[in-house]
Amino acid sequence: MKIRSLSSVVCLSVLLAAGCTRDSKEAAEEQPEIGTRTAKIFQLDGLKFKDLSKDGKLDPYEDWRLTPVERSRDLLSKMTLEEKAGMILIADMRMFNEIFMLDRTAVQQPITSAFNEEDVLAAKNQFTGELLPQPLMSAVGTTKGVLQNKMRHFIWRTTTAPADTMARWANKVQELAEGDRLGIPVIFASNPRNHLSAGGMGATASASVGFSKWPAEIGLAAMRDSVMIYKFASMARQEWLSVGLRKGYMYMADLATEPRWQRIEGSLGEDPELAAQSISALVHGFQGDSLNKESVALTTKHFPGGGAAYKGFDPHYSYGRNAVFPGGHFEANLLPFKAAIKAGTSSIMPYYSLPKGTKYEEVAYAYNKGILRDLLRSELGFKGIINSDTGPIESMPWGVDSLSVQQRYMKALEAGTNMFAGNADPRQLVATLKAHPEVMKYVDESVQLLLTELFTLGLFENPYVDEGKAREVVGREDFVSAGREAQRKSIVLLRNEQNKLPLRNKKVYFEDYYKNYHNPAPGAGQVLTDSYKGLTFVSTPEEADLILLWLKPLMRPLFPADHSPLRVNLSACAVDVDYVNALTAKKPTILVVNYSSPFVIDEIYNTETQGRFIAILSTFGVEANALLDVVTGKFNPTAKMPITTPISQQAVESNKEDLPGYDEGASYALFKFGEGLNY
Repeated sequence: MKIRSLSSVVCLSVLLAAGCTRDSKEAAEEQPEIGTRTAKIFQLDGLKFKDLSKDGKLDPYEDWRLTPVERSRDLLSKMTLEEKAGMILIADMRMFNEIFMLDRTAVQQPITSAFNEEDVLAAKNQFTGELLPQPLMSAVGTTKGVLQNKMRHFIWRTTTAPADTMARWANKVQELAEGDRLGIPVIFASNPRNHLSAGGMGATASASVGFSKWPAEIGLAAMRDSVMIYKFASMARQEWLSVGLRKGYMYMADLATEPRWQRIEGSLGEDPELAAQSISALVHGFQGDSLNKESVALTTKHFPGGGAAYKGFDPHYSYGRNAVFPGGHFEANLLPFKAAIKAGTSSIMPYYSLPKGTKYEEVAYAYNKGILRDLLRSELGFKGIINSDTGPIESMPWGVDSLSVQQRYMKALEAGTNMFAGNADPRQLVATLKAHPEVMKYVDESVQLLLTELFTLGLFENPYVDEGKAREVVGREDFVSAGREAQRKSIVLLRNEQNKLPLRNKKVYFEDYYKNYHNPAPGAGQVLTDSYKGLTFVSTPEEADLILLWLKPLMRPLFPADHSPLRVNLSACAVDVDYVNALTAKKPTILVVNYSSPFVIDEIYNTETQGRFIAILSTFGVEANALLDVVTGKFNPTAKMPITTPISQQAVESNKEDLPGYDEGASYALFKFGEGLNY
């Protein structure tokens, strides 16, 4: 498998503005920029320091000349049990007017930089709707979260706020934290923000207003270009930094081996080597060759791989709790994580699943000592933060369902989980620590790791961002241009019968077919008639020389879902196949499929209908002009398929969940992994 190598450009400042990390001794002697709004600055030996503890003297944790580990040890010794508990929790914090991520009825009002002081309390699992053992605080009011609950890690999901509004809000939250007893700064985490996603994952993957737009994650893998992936990560990093985002809940190192799993669009393909090379480039681009004050710290997920989901069912749900390995490929799932660890990923997130039929205990990975302490820590040598996915204690306690909440916290801490996502209420955790002081050694271990990350990122010296600069950096022209190039580089030409492409001087009926999964409108999709040089768009097939049909199927969304069988054939994925077959019978057709999942297209592309199609292409999240540039030859396609598409739904039903499509047998594939033509 050919992929453009990253090795020769890892340290090129043209791609990473921060450059390569300097010698630690040299860095330790250089005065860093000090940013403060409430803490006093004092000078010692001509150097400036922040008095975060407000005691008028230089505490070791305030001394930037010391190492992050030395500083974190000192700060740990000063923290109360409640402060430690707050430190190992992460949950949503919302901007003013921000709608809760799963609220489908509220009307969005303009988001401002004011604090949102409302908590979000739920009696039911926010994903499944099942009753919880006790109400869950999934989002916390700003002041309460920082000052009362002593939290310092927050998930920031807002995607509709302007960049300068985001920057102002981040600064205000940092000011609030700086005024607290020890002045520990906040760190905001986010899911990916720069990708053109089909939307099946809701709040876990989306494009933010104003940010540069790049292909979906699987489209990055389709480019087969580590240098371009690195360039993306470096550019996106600068956008994130400008608004105050310093932690990414990304990227997925899971292998796309089970076609029915609804998260394949966010993966880097089915091949372990391709995923490993891609994840390495992403880590280096966002973090640098080591974590530093210009980094966005990544959380690689979902260890030890979530792609081998039983019949595709996701472990957000109890019926999807089992990860299965009928092909014996458990070890293959580890390769991308090994690459992320080697590249220096700051955190790793275990998935909700439990391993079925392996040598490991059949409990969810957040509770699994064999997976976390033995495999991840001891065998793979990971030294960073282990951050649970959202809700394993209250909502997805697979394999430990019979344990009390306190017992779950204890088991997860002993297993090696350092941070718990999804609950902003620390009372149960505090009660656990007071009742069971024997687990405090695991809490201290966790807090020191989390503080070390904050120190290494430079947040104690200056957590603030330039509010005026944010609008200039987010959506910068060169970032947008590079994103458009990447979109073109991600498009795969799969068939070109009689070399009918590229198109020139044709009348084209161009239909963008995208339907709401739950309530699909009958008939045509959006007919595009905008001008494009070299083509004439018409409003009906009858006027056209040919049809350009861009299908954007949708699997059943992950939220909400049920335990009925998952299918990837088009009629089960919001496509009216009768309408499509009637349309393609009218004129020669260029078929384009947006493969957010490995869809089965035999209902429209089969032995009876193949003669209708003069070309077939695959997209993975692009804008219309990118597709047109490839169809007309303005851009010569170079991408290769990052996944295999099954030939039939029956082939899907018979597949082994942990095998890549290229290992499923000769009769499995329609379009094969690695396929891709050019002109």
